[in-house]
Amino acid sequence: MTTFFSRALRSPNYRLFFGGQVVSLIGTWMQSVAESWLVYRLTGSAALLGLIGFCNQIPVFFLASVGGVLADRHPRRSILVATQSSAMVLAFILAALTLSGRIAVGHLFVLATLLGVVNAIDHPTRQSFVVELVDEEHQMNAIALNSSIMNAARVVGPALAGLLVAAVGEGLCFFLNGVSFIAVIGGLLAMRALPPPPPRPAQSPLRHVVEGFRFVLGNAPVRASMLLLATVSLCGTPYIVLMPIFADRVLGGGAGTLGLLMGASGMGALTSALLLARRRRLQGLLRRWIVPGSVSFGTALIAFSWSRSFPLSCVLLVATGASMMMQIAATNTLIQAMSPNALRGRVMAVYAMMFLGVAPIGALAAGALAAKIGAPATLTAGGAVCLLAGLGFWRKLPDLTAKARALVLGAAEASEALARSAAKDAGARLGAPP
Repeated sequence: MTTFFSRALRSPNYRLFFGGQVVSLIGTWMQSVAESWLVYRLTGSAALLGLIGFCNQIPVFFLASVGGVLADRHPRRSILVATQSSAMVLAFILAALTLSGRIAVGHLFVLATLLGVVNAIDHPTRQSFVVELVDEEHQMNAIALNSSIMNAARVVGPALAGLLVAAVGEGLCFFLNGVSFIAVIGGLLAMRALPPPPPRPAQSPLRHVVEGFRFVLGNAPVRASMLLLATVSLCGTPYIVLMPIFADRVLGGGAGTLGLLMGASGMGALTSALLLARRRRLQGLLRRWIVPGSVSFGTALIAFSWSRSFPLSCVLLVATGASMMMQIAATNTLIQAMSPNALRGRVMAVYAMMFLGVAPIGALAAGALAAKIGAPATLTAGGAVCLLAGLGFWRKLPDLTAKARALVLGAAEASEALARSAAKDAGARLGAPP
């Protein structure tokens, strides 16, 4: 256990990033759960729960490509300092409105949309920045540990939010989230000896965007993995948006019940992320992680949707979170390994579009559908689509595996060539012999 944690954490810069993210992501999940409960408390509407999720993430679908271009043309740390500072300001505004009693549903929608714009720039930049902080041999470990802390926060954050909302209301959760950004901003500013940003390409930003999409569409393993991710994001992940309905109407609980349900899902996701962090090789991610993850996620989601027992629902959410993370974290790891560093920001922008950008469309549809046929039937339908998509992906595995292996080798060779070129340029600037 110590070994797999220490591999990526040997890097001082990654330790700073890791520590700041632990604190900040707990605050982020506290705000997410408290915001959902506040919308539900103010409106009691399943459709508006879907709409707040839509507003929070739809900017990622339209603007993630802009974030990818920025990440591949400018210093990634500077971009992250700006996005994290903006998110902190939005959290404090939300806290001030809530604690003063002036909060309205319209405020929530506007602030959620603005935060979505920030995340559209932040997500592809953060995903591509992580691999800059460690040696190439530890990149898989760093990506998996990044997923681990996100899901550890999914365990702690919702549980704390449930307790705080029940005791003092939602406003304190928003305020504490604002404070938590100080940790990640401080960690970013304290980093030293970061690698230089990728060389700025000569082509226009529009052609730069097109180049990223061309790489994704022109490589079958990347394209198929992205499509499976988009399907699961569209049809499966909206279960999180509908969780207040299950906590209240299906299981007869309140904010505390919601926090425990979200924590159970996070516990399962954390377990999968930690198991992935133990791996040293990419071999087997398609067959043993991505396919089983999507199939078991659909199955667990169907089972949860018809549970009427709180303990059983928690157990099924552990399985749901674990299987969802099996697919998402393995897809993230494999796509980054298949992408050359010069393209990584733009490729991860497409990843953000397929994962975070498609999710709000699913959330909006799930909220509207749940208002008509009920939340359980809505999740049953979504789980069935995820199950069938995973089985369809499994049929293509033999061809995809060979092509994925070739892409990983090609990306590694490109990164080595870039590193040799950078070292040669640095030596020339210092007057060293070439």
